[in-house]
Order: sequence, then C-alpha cells, then structure tokens
Amino acid sequence: MPTIVVDVMPKAELLDPQGKAVAGALTRLGHEGFAAVRIGKRFELTVDAADEATLATVRQIAAEILSNSVIEDVVGIEVVE
Repeated sequence: MPTIVVDVMPKAELLDPQGKAVAGALTRLGHEGFAAVRIGKRFELTVDAADEATLATVRQIAAEILSNSVIEDVVGIEVVE
C-alpha cells in the first residue's frame, strides 16, 4: 500500500522558537556551521491507491486540516511506495 507524505513548515517570516532553541543547543554542544534550524511536521497517510483523485483529496486535507494556513505552509506532498 502506498504512503503519501505531507510536510508542513512554519511560514518563513515567522519566528520558530523550537528551531531557535535547537540551533542554540547545537552551538552550545560544539556543533558549528548551522546558521538556522526550522522545525516542522510530517504526516504519513497510508492509502489504498495513490491516483490523481486521492492526491487531490490529500492536497485538500493538507490545506484544510493538517496545516494552519495563517502560520504554516504545506511544503511537500510525496508518494512513497
């Protein structure tokens, strides 16, 4: 059965406090070279078939349910076999 992966990230113009905390921790632990960290959400939807109708439904679900369009963007929808 195929799986459809939906990735949601905070909008670029918004502060990401979790990402900022992780970036600070990386520096404190001696890991250099990371300019910024952003933390998002990943949803895995197992479906019967990954046809165009199902993908259209997932796009709608991603926009209406899985993300908050005021503060988040759906950045990826991918079929994983």
